Amino acid sequence: MRITGIRATPVAVPYRSPEVWAFGRRRGQVSVLIEVDTDDGVTGLGEAAAYPSADIVLAVLRGLEPLVLGEDPFAVERLVRRIELVGTWHHVKATSPAIAAVEMACWDILGKVCGQPLVNLFGGRFRERVECFYYVARAEPDDVAAEARLATKAGFGTCYLKVGSDDPRTDIERVAALRDGAGPDARLRIDANEAWSPGTAVRLIRELERFDLELMEQPVSGRNLDEMAYVRGRVGVPILANEASWTRYDQLAVIKAGAADVLSVDNQMDGGLANLKRAAGLCEAAGLPVVKHSLGELGVALAAAVHVIASTPNFRYANQAYGALLADDVTSGFGGGLESYADGCMEVPSGPGLGVALDPDRVARYAELYRTEGASFSFGDPQALARAHALPKL
Repeated sequence: MRITGIRATPVAVPYRSPEVWAFGRRRGQVSVLIEVDTDDGVTGLGEAAAYPSADIVLAVLRGLEPLVLGEDPFAVERLVRRIELVGTWHHVKATSPAIAAVEMACWDILGKVCGQPLVNLFGGRFRERVECFYYVARAEPDDVAAEARLATKAGFGTCYLKVGSDDPRTDIERVAALRDGAGPDARLRIDANEAWSPGTAVRLIRELERFDLELMEQPVSGRNLDEMAYVRGRVGVPILANEASWTRYDQLAVIKAGAADVLSVDNQMDGGLANLKRAAGLCEAAGLPVVKHSLGELGVALAAAVHVIASTPNFRYANQAYGALLADDVTSGFGGGLESYADGCMEVPSGPGLGVALDPDRVARYAELYRTEGASFSFGDPQALARAHALPKL
C-alpha cells in the first residue's frame, strides 16, 4: 500500500459563545481537515488546528507532499522520521500540527485495514471513557456562574476558566462566581496563560486558594522554569504546566526543574499520536500525571486523542476539549455539542481506525464559512489591541 495524495479542507465552526483569553477572543474553531488517499482505496482522516494559522498549515502540507507521496502509511515511525530528518522539519513547533495530521491519518488507515479501533493499536483500553472538562468561556461573573451551573447540570465534574485580566480583582470575582455556580463539589481549574509575574502569581493564587482549586495552569512564563518552581514552592494549589510543556523535550526540562505537579501533553504540538503516548510515559516515569492540552479541535482530532488517552494510565485529570463550547461539528455524532458527552466523558469510538466519519454536508457548510468569514474566526479583540500587550501583564 502506498500514499497517493493528501487533500486538505479548511473549515470554520462557530462556538456557542466566544472564547476569551488574556490577549484576545475568537468566535469559533478553524481546523484543516485532511484526507490521505492510498492506492488500495483506503482513506485516512486527520485534522490540524489552524496554529498559528490555516495558511501556514496548508503551506506545510504542500511542503510535506514530496516526503509523503509514494510512502507506506503502515510505516508510521519511518514516515515521521523521514519528515523530521530528511525534510528537516524536526522540532519546529509551528509546523507540528500539519505533521501530526498526516501521522493521524496514517494511524486511521492502519486501524481500518486491521479492522481495529485505534485504542487497540496503542495498548488496549485502560479506561472505557475519557473525562473532559467544561470550558467556561471567560465573561462577566453572572455569565460565568450561569455557565458553571449548566456544566454541573450536564454532569461535568471539572470546570475550566481563563483568568489574566488587566485588573486582578476581576479575576477574583470571576473565580468566586465559578465556585458559586458550579457548587462545592465541582473541581475548578484556572488558567492564567503566563499573564502574571512570580510575585503577583503567589499573591493571587494564595487569595484564590479559598475557592478550593484543583489546578492552577501556567500562572507565569513557560520560558522560565525557575520562576515556575519558585511559585510552585510557595502556593498550596498544584501547578499545571502548559506553555512550558508542549513537546517531549520541554516536558523533560520541566521535570528536571521540578516546575510543575501536572503536565500538559499535546499530540498536535508534539507532532503526532505516538509522541503523545511517549510524552505521557516520560511523565509517568517521573511520577507525574498528565492532561491533554488542546489548541482547539473538532471531532476527528478529538477522537484520535481519546483513543490514546483511553490506553494510557496516567491521564488522571479531566482533559481539555472544545466539544462543549462548539455549536456543531464536522463528524457524524461525535465531538461537538453537550449531547456528545455523558457525565463529562467521551466514549471511545468502537469502529476501525479513528472510528469517526466526516459529514459531507457539514464539511461543505463550514468550508464555505471559512472561505467567506474565516478571518473573523482568528484571535482578535480591538480592545486588547488598544492596550499594552506584553508578558507578564501583572
